[in-house]
Amino acid sequence: MKANPITATLDFGEDGVRHGHLRVPYSHDASAWGSVMIPLTVARNGEGPTALLTGGNHGDEYEGPIALFDLAKNLQAEDVTGRVIIVPAMNYPAFRAATRTSPIDKGNMNRAFPGRPDGTVTEKIADYFQRTLLPISDLVVDIHAGGKTLDFVPFAAAHVLPDQEQEARCVAAMQAFNAPYSLMLREIDTVGMYDTAAEAMGKIFISTELGGGGTATAYSAGIAKRGLRNVLKHAGILKGRAEIGPTVRLDMPSGECFTFSEDEGLLEPRVDLGQGVKAGEVLALVWPIDRTGVAAREYRAAMDGILVGRHFPGRIATGDCMAVVAVKAD
Repeated sequence: MKANPITATLDFGEDGVRHGHLRVPYSHDASAWGSVMIPLTVARNGEGPTALLTGGNHGDEYEGPIALFDLAKNLQAEDVTGRVIIVPAMNYPAFRAATRTSPIDKGNMNRAFPGRPDGTVTEKIADYFQRTLLPISDLVVDIHAGGKTLDFVPFAAAHVLPDQEQEARCVAAMQAFNAPYSLMLREIDTVGMYDTAAEAMGKIFISTELGGGGTATAYSAGIAKRGLRNVLKHAGILKGRAEIGPTVRLDMPSGECFTFSEDEGLLEPRVDLGQGVKAGEVLALVWPIDRTGVAAREYRAAMDGILVGRHFPGRIATGDCMAVVAVKAD
């Protein structure tokens, strides 16, 4: 396997709080020997577990970068036992462009794993995480939100895993994050995901969806800030007691949780996020926009549950995810 050309400008094994970059070589018209410089902080204090904390996996999701830039500025080495690696904007080119995918190569970081050391910029970053950062980590937290095209109730998430002991550790971390909702998340497609790469190595992995619409709120950013510190305290890496409040436990038992649009048009939501629905209830209407006097198409819930996710903009296209329904866990 070829060596990855990415280099870190700091030492991962040195005690103290260090701020630097991951330097990704990138030759382009404006800089023949240029680089993508991904902000990085490492806080280490003696021996102990390592937490790898990331945001900006998609560049139009902001709760993660807000919370992680804040944590990087305020984390004190004396409060840490072990090591915290902070990458506020994992797909940094996408973050700078405020887009889901990289403007350099259109790479979706969360579909690029395990990456390639000789691939595109996105593939090189994925390979560096795959072969350098994930192997030295014990706990991995990747903060997501809905970006410009989805909106969610604020939840922390874990996955059903073949290894029940590993799954239990992930669920415990999810509960410690203590978002208003805690969801056993069913993915549409797990191929190439950062989640899948971390879980395949046996790591404790949790993610989130903390809102959407291509922005953050005081509420959603606060959940991210508090949740990251909670899970670090849970892992014994950060001193102090977690701030724990109520959380609603949710599950996604089947693919019927998802509703996809078969039409293009004007979306009229009939159910708001967090609202309960019954099987057969209308979730949304899609109105044709090229003529009047035509009925809207109704989209109905396939099961009883709670609306936890929805398409965000007012226009929707064929194939877009329209709605996500989850059920309360026992």
